[in-house]
Amino acid sequence: MNGLRIFITSMGIVSPFGEGIEKNLSTLREAVPALTPLQLFPSAHVPLPVGEIPFPIPHGNLPRTHVLAMMAAEEALKEAGGPPDAVVVGTTTGGMTATEEYLKQGEKDPVLYRHHAAGSVAEAIAARFGCRGPVLTVSTACSSGTAALKIALELLRSGKARRALAGGADALCRLTYYGFHSLQLVDPGGAHPFDSGRKGMSVGEGAAMFLLTAAAAPPDGAVAELLGGALTCDAHHPAAPHPSGEGARQAMKKALADAGVLREEIDYIHLHGTGTPENDLAEGRAVRALFDGRSVPPASSLKGAWGHSLAAAGAMGAAVSALAVREGFIPPNVGIQTPDPEIPLSPMDAFQTTDVRQVLVNSFGFGGNNAVLVLGHAGNGKGPVRVRENGESIPFYVHGRSCLTGAGDTDRTLDMLSRGENLKGMVPSSDMSKHLPAKAVRRLKRLSRMVLSLGISACAGKREGNLPRAIFFGTRWGALSETHDFLAKLFETDERLSSPTDFIGSVHNAPAGQAAIHFHAPGPNITITGCNGSFEQALFSAGLLCGEDPFLLVGADEYNEHLSPLFDPEASSAERTTDGGGALYLKREKGGATSRVAPVFTGFADAGESVIRKLIAELGGAARIRERFGLILSGIPASFREQAKRQEETFLAGTDYPHPLVDYRRFVGECASASAVATVLAVLFVEKGMVPAGLCGRTPADLGGRGILILGFGRHVTALEVTPC
Repeated sequence: MNGLRIFITSMGIVSPFGEGIEKNLSTLREAVPALTPLQLFPSAHVPLPVGEIPFPIPHGNLPRTHVLAMMAAEEALKEAGGPPDAVVVGTTTGGMTATEEYLKQGEKDPVLYRHHAAGSVAEAIAARFGCRGPVLTVSTACSSGTAALKIALELLRSGKARRALAGGADALCRLTYYGFHSLQLVDPGGAHPFDSGRKGMSVGEGAAMFLLTAAAAPPDGAVAELLGGALTCDAHHPAAPHPSGEGARQAMKKALADAGVLREEIDYIHLHGTGTPENDLAEGRAVRALFDGRSVPPASSLKGAWGHSLAAAGAMGAAVSALAVREGFIPPNVGIQTPDPEIPLSPMDAFQTTDVRQVLVNSFGFGGNNAVLVLGHAGNGKGPVRVRENGESIPFYVHGRSCLTGAGDTDRTLDMLSRGENLKGMVPSSDMSKHLPAKAVRRLKRLSRMVLSLGISACAGKREGNLPRAIFFGTRWGALSETHDFLAKLFETDERLSSPTDFIGSVHNAPAGQAAIHFHAPGPNITITGCNGSFEQALFSAGLLCGEDPFLLVGADEYNEHLSPLFDPEASSAERTTDGGGALYLKREKGGATSRVAPVFTGFADAGESVIRKLIAELGGAARIRERFGLILSGIPASFREQAKRQEETFLAGTDYPHPLVDYRRFVGECASASAVATVLAVLFVEKGMVPAGLCGRTPADLGGRGILILGFGRHVTALEVTPC
């Protein structure tokens, strides 16, 4: 086995400074603000200053976020010599720029909205560059790009990939422009992070992508080394940071430990620094507490120069930090005039040339999501050597489970299934709300209520000290109710009024944030939003990030009568509208568990079916599959039916599988998170050792001590194992 370190071998960036590494580096030295009045779309108000890309973007058939991400990826992969093994992208807006225009025009053709999903950004990149491995989309609000880099880091450390393309991208859109304005978080004079006269942030856009390579020594031309990183959650408020900055301090502390770097060895801190009074103050307190009376190294934020580019912000900060390490400089805190005396920092007010060996990169987002990276000079050999594993997935033990379907809660779902009836339909409001506090029922809309209810049910009976410490959430569409209500009000008032509550709730990770607050979960809070395999990809991510702490895994999607028929090809083709989801409370330790679940495989299969051969190999080969699994639950989504059926046939031909195989969507329904329901049902079947009558025959089927394999086919191919302990 080889000792491996993780290097940034190349990178690409598009920012308000311009396109490309060299252009951004030269402009960075000038330290000139790039904030200008909004021009991208008409504003009903006096246009606010934003960090807008200053040159025309060639849209083609893709929305603006996709194009920005693709431009950065093109630069990062220019001399890569082949496709990456994995793609991990952080984004919040996805195709929202195009979606808003179509909704405003009243367009009803679902084809126009085919790039709306946040996950379509990573899929477009994977298709363009021929990636056939994991293709993951992280949506943790403004920490998304940094969280994506941390996940890619762990993917490489695990041995499941050798090269990964990772980063973040977001474009300006009405949802974020008016949303932050509705929260009164925008400074009409432009952002001035850490200044005594600061009044708020400026929204921006951009993208930064990195080719990360696992190697024993620095590859030729390596820009920097990704030494470590950490993810934490404040578990405090849906939109505001904890005043003490404790969650941010913990993220920095854990990142340093992960990197094997002492705090005294940090030469520069790239601050999150949005310019809002509360955020800057909390971050300053966190940094000061981290250094605990010791001298704080030079620090700065660039959001006064190019605005807050949301999911791209942390990735763009990492790009600047990598350049700082390679070139030897500290960038200025653009916009600062008089440092706020209440903030225990002294941000740099001018560009400075100096030796920089190790850097902290901070990134924080809605839901209290904190992500921190540690970068180092490629040649200093500082990074801890990681032993490459064989890539085998380690199982988690199931200590709680719940689901919500058109039939109702878990008991009603199982009862209806045992009678041979399908579970299609929308989750009854009474089942969704019966475990929730009255306050939550009043203030939360459909998806957040669904996720919180699932979490509470899965963790029923767990006492303080034995509650989940982390949250992993898979969703394809996020909170459609809040998104629709925000945009509907905006368009009805000629873009003059919008709802701050709906804006906070519209971000994909809002439901996971509510769960973290409820359970006081301080660990990673990750929302994965891919295609129909988001739940499986969330478990896959948990396998990379979770140590010994228990965590809650949830997959859920809601049906919205206005947006689902436009966005979701499965919803528009189904004979009955369906939503729902499932949750598992998981631990590394067995305890009293009787079943376990393991994330075995996730791959991208946009074209060709060679991925199926790789799937069979990852499962241990045909003989192991026949011996280990007494039932296969196969996901055949309607919009990929032909491709999925071919993949399923290839799998069956390659394994000669002799036991029952059932398309779980026939009884669960065409819900994007149908696999979450199927997994919970598989857990119940394995615990009983029987498959109920009506699912695969007229009488119950004995599993014979075998497990159940859940396969997902289509654009993404996934596999989960549920086996008895």
